[in-house]
Amino acid sequence: MNDLAVGIACFSTFGGSGVIAAEIAMALARRGHRVHVFSDDVPGRLDQREPNLMFHPVEVRAYPQLKHPPYTLALSSKLVEVARRERLDLIHAHYAIPHAASAYLARQVLAADGAARPPRLVTTLHGTDITLVGSDDSFLPLMRFTISTSEGVTTPSHWLREATFELLGVPRTVNIDVIPNFVDTARFAPAASARPAGSTSATRVLVHVSNFRPVKRLDDVIAVFARVRAAAAGSPVVLRLVGDGPERPRIMSLVHALGLEDCVQHLGERVDLPEILSGSDVFLLPSQTESFGLSALEAMACGVPVVASSVGGLPEVVSDGETGVLRPLGDVEGMAAAVMHILTDPAYAARMRAAARRRAEVDFAPAPAIDRYLALYRRVLG
Repeated sequence: MNDLAVGIACFSTFGGSGVIAAEIAMALARRGHRVHVFSDDVPGRLDQREPNLMFHPVEVRAYPQLKHPPYTLALSSKLVEVARRERLDLIHAHYAIPHAASAYLARQVLAADGAARPPRLVTTLHGTDITLVGSDDSFLPLMRFTISTSEGVTTPSHWLREATFELLGVPRTVNIDVIPNFVDTARFAPAASARPAGSTSATRVLVHVSNFRPVKRLDDVIAVFARVRAAAAGSPVVLRLVGDGPERPRIMSLVHALGLEDCVQHLGERVDLPEILSGSDVFLLPSQTESFGLSALEAMACGVPVVASSVGGLPEVVSDGETGVLRPLGDVEGMAAAVMHILTDPAYAARMRAAARRRAEVDFAPAPAIDRYLALYRRVLG
């Protein structure tokens, strides 16, 4: 099935859903499909120079009667406009609310206008749309409806698939395909030198990448680092925080209160993430929950061992004791001990670095994932 016209609706932020949506869009465009991306702004990973790819900004006009801009309705209107002009075969919505809900409304408008075959709808659930948004009673009916009326539904992990059935009460007659997230192992790769780039022979580097929301448990990141620094007995060790979000001001105040300003670096949202990761010794992710853990996978592709909570979909990504270490939620002491083992045992660290890279290359390459998405598109299009 060549030359599909695919619409992709996603968030523009640096979070995992926007990253994967952008990577899917670019991969499809490289294979010759016509791809149209919809969001409030250009997703951080989207390269608009790709042939066959077009970005459509969703512009929201203020209404005096409404306190908040009606983004969901504006997205629906933009989808209708582009679907009519470009004859979209399919809309791939990343997140049920708002994107799949907007796509459903757009399809209804197109059908009412006499469209012979409105675009089919594939919805990818990424995590917080189920665990946070979906578990709010006020959203449950809409969540169940948009998932159940999508011709195709995917999740990046088996854990999230089960959570969708159990937390939302979605009927198990709904087919949910598990298509794991993936990583560009050419871009995310280990540093050329034996020691990570960006480090001196003595300085050890811990790194955390997230959207700085409460679910990421930044307090635990700082607590783990403080213990590692104390245990390092004067050896230089630094923590690099990459990303931004609502928790940043509070966390930086905590860093100041603990007297860690000289060794905690907040780098903000960065496009040079591969270089930052490959210049690190350990990746920290002590989250409350993770549907998959794309940032952990990107670290693994750079040959960086991961120390994380054993929650959600992370055990499907990080092989405990092989590519990293998983500890129970909130086990700050255990995570700090795991980090110290990696930092002080060069042979152990080298085995983990090699295993992490190998797992990313073998199990999470982009091409097989894109093949699976295209197979799903063919199935829903008949």
